[in-house]
Amino acid sequence: MSYFDAASGAPLHPVARQALLAALDEGWADPSRLYREGRRARMLLDAAREAAAEAVGCRADELAFTSSGTQAVHLGISGALAGRRRVGRHLIVSAVEHSSVLHSAELFDVTEVPVGRTGAVSPQAYVDALRPDTALACLQSANHEVGTVQPVGEVAAGCREAGVPLLVDAAQSLAWGPVEGGWSLLTGSAHKWGGPSGVGLLAVRKGVRFSPQGPTDERESGRVPGFENLPAIVAAAASLRAVRAEAAQEAVRLRELTARIQAQVPELVADVEVVGDPERRLPGIVTFSCLYVDGETLLHELDREGFSVSSGSSCTSSTLTPSHVLKAMGVLSEGNVRISLPLGAVSEEVDRFLEVLPGAVARVREKLGAPAPTVVPAVGVREDALVVDALGKRCPIPVIELAKVIGDVPVGGTVRVLSDDEAARLDIPAWCEMREQEYVGEEPADRGSAYVVRRIS
Repeated sequence: MSYFDAASGAPLHPVARQALLAALDEGWADPSRLYREGRRARMLLDAAREAAAEAVGCRADELAFTSSGTQAVHLGISGALAGRRRVGRHLIVSAVEHSSVLHSAELFDVTEVPVGRTGAVSPQAYVDALRPDTALACLQSANHEVGTVQPVGEVAAGCREAGVPLLVDAAQSLAWGPVEGGWSLLTGSAHKWGGPSGVGLLAVRKGVRFSPQGPTDERESGRVPGFENLPAIVAAAASLRAVRAEAAQEAVRLRELTARIQAQVPELVADVEVVGDPERRLPGIVTFSCLYVDGETLLHELDREGFSVSSGSSCTSSTLTPSHVLKAMGVLSEGNVRISLPLGAVSEEVDRFLEVLPGAVARVREKLGAPAPTVVPAVGVREDALVVDALGKRCPIPVIELAKVIGDVPVGGTVRVLSDDEAARLDIPAWCEMREQEYVGEEPADRGSAYVVRRIS
């Protein structure tokens, strides 16, 4: 079995396992106590904090351990906004932030900064979004779905000039190095870099106004209540130091493997769009979307072939909505596959993935009744006479139905696709761009919407 979903959770690093077992024997006591066992536990906690702070690029007394990366985000946002409540309750986020950030933002007056097709924000867009009542800005260091690295340094400079603190969600990038730039708060999650799950970190720079919300106690500088999971914290810090020692060499190797996937997938599979920034990206992540493919079904096919991969597309029976990241980028969401290679991934695994992928995609397309990849010549059908009724059908069926009839539309003629699936609003324009047809726009309908497409060629 080949595990290609390290962006969701990296396999436990061997150093983390060793540190965890040792700390279970030595770090079980209360580190706040003065007797021998408590002092030993305190020494382990302090050493772990020093190691994590060095990796993050902050002072040890600026860093607190949390129970998860999500808790770190929630505490960071609520504490920073409470500390600056006299300024206002306005929060700036990017449209592709992790759900933990977006869920926190729902409680405040929020401005979402859009991204381009690569998934990156414009630093000027953050500056333009600043208001007199802006209390905090948030920006991920790199995107979790497509791997695009964000211009944190430039955004931080603009925020600093305006006197607004910047919180950086660095969960995906900390394994590869510290976040550059003048950030004010930073969060991370150990299971992203090969540490145990259940450990996050929150760094708050000195001078940043911060007021912890909810019940507090004397632990973790009063920012995170509750008894520290000391063995897991020790393992998290040890694994972060270990992966950093390997990062430079592994980054070169994984970039070569993902570049191979980026280049060969469009050659091996028709109607594929590789998404994300082709250059400014994390070393191990590559994401692509396949026309006429249901992402969940494709993941099951790949799982049967021995590959554990993820999908940025959420067009599943549970949500029936497309990925907010892919939607914000304006790229194809259907049939989305995210490959995130773990440390130590080998070339032979990538080669075998490239061998089985075309067959897996073909089987899914056959099940869904997808059209052949070429467009048939047009026949004489009156312009605007063609309507595709895809009401009640979920992605990628509306696009498949559109592709089947586009050849029956004369050049310059239009077809209307009726759909009540939210993903169609994203996937039909993306299909038009891929197939060089014109997306005219969306019109209201008795049920759902009518998406109008003009045949260009």
